[in-house]
Order: sequence, then C-alpha cells, then structure tokens
Amino acid sequence: MNTSKPLDGRRAVVTGAGSGIGEAIALAYAQAGARLLLADIDAARAEDVARRCRALGTQAETVIGDVGDESTAHRIIDRCVQAFGGIDILVNNAGMLTQSRCADMSTAMWDEMLRVDLRSVFLCARRAVPHMQAQRWGRIISIASQLGIKGGVELSHYAAAKAGVIGFTKSLALEVAPDNVLVNAIAPGPIATPLVDGISADWKRAKEASLPLGRFGRADEVAPTAVLLASDPGGNLYVGQTLGPNSGDVMP
Repeated sequence: MNTSKPLDGRRAVVTGAGSGIGEAIALAYAQAGARLLLADIDAARAEDVARRCRALGTQAETVIGDVGDESTAHRIIDRCVQAFGGIDILVNNAGMLTQSRCADMSTAMWDEMLRVDLRSVFLCARRAVPHMQAQRWGRIISIASQLGIKGGVELSHYAAAKAGVIGFTKSLALEVAPDNVLVNAIAPGPIATPLVDGISADWKRAKEASLPLGRFGRADEVAPTAVLLASDPGGNLYVGQTLGPNSGDVMP
C-alpha cells in the first residue's frame, strides 16, 4: 500500500460533494489518490470542488442532479463506470436538513426527507453493488448522524432517515461482506456546515453547550474517517459498523 496515497487509483463516487462533509471527503480522497465522480444538485459548487481535486493531481468528473431520483442515481454510478472502468468506493453523503415538530410536520416534508436522505442511499448502493461484487472488492460508506442513534427534538424526520441509513448499512453489510464488499456508516455529531444553516440559532447554541468537547466539529475532521473506511488494510475489518466523530455527543 502507498501510505502517502492510501486510495491510489481507486475509483470513488461521492454524492453531495459540492459542500460540507461531501466536499471535505472529496478533497481528502483526491489527496489520497482516488479518481473521483462527484455528484451534486448544484453545478457550480460541484465543478469548483472537482477543479480543486484536479489541482491535487487526480481525475475528477461531475454529475449534476437530484440523487433521490432513481434515474439520476443510476446515471451517477454508470458515469463512474464509464469514466474510470468501474467503481470501488461509494460515499452516500447527499442529504438535507429541515426542522419541525412532528405534530406540525407536513407529509410532504416527511416524504422529502426520506427521499433525499434514505432512498438515495438505497438507489446508489443497489446500482453499485453488482460492479463491486463482480470484482470482489468494494467499499460503501454512508453518512448517517448521531441523531439516528439518539433522536432529536424537532428532527423526527431526519432522525428516522438517518436511523434507516444505519439499519440499511448493517443489513447490506451482511449480504455482501462474503464478496469482500464492506459496508459501513459514519454518524457525525454536530458539524459546522451549510447543512445546519436552516436550524435555529437557539438550538445550535444549546447543542454546542451540551457537548463534552464544547464545540461543533469541522467537515475536515470527519473526512479522515471516510478515508480510513475506504482504505486497504486500514478499513478491512470494518463490517456494518457506524463510526461516530461526534464531539462526545453519543458514547455507545
């Protein structure tokens, strides 16, 4: 293994790569030597991240669209296979975050959360798995949340979606580990990214005060976990696990 570039030559898809944790993972993967297919709904942001990845010496392509849409999810995986000859790593990062008490929540808000944060994980994984099984090597890493473990006030839809990601991760891991396709999740705690911009300032202040570490994390502090899980041999024994860079918010 090239220890300076632990993902050297690997072919990776990162969804939601235009900002936040996805952006940080894309840049960390580029530094680690991976070739990248970056997917995002925002063309300008996706291309900016791709440009910075190329500046680090790797190949980077983009696909623009809504990953919760089945045809878009298929297009993302298929484009990676076409561009690079296959797919080794899938990072399911695309997501959204809104806030509402359950009694006030519309069915549309609930459905949209599960479509973007959970359905997209299934769609991309389902499309990628046969390619990984055929080559007997693959890594699927889905970004969950500590709220999928502990729940959160005014975030029942988000917590349900992320709990679903964790359950899906465990179940898929059992199915495909015999083919050397390793499936894991990362459940970050509160991270200072654009995703939390829509959450109330009062909620964020109270949450920060409750953390043993005393602060929100940064996206670049989450990305190394995604590199670890995708690497060989570093990630070779992680199967169906949920790793938690969460500032002490959850201690299993």
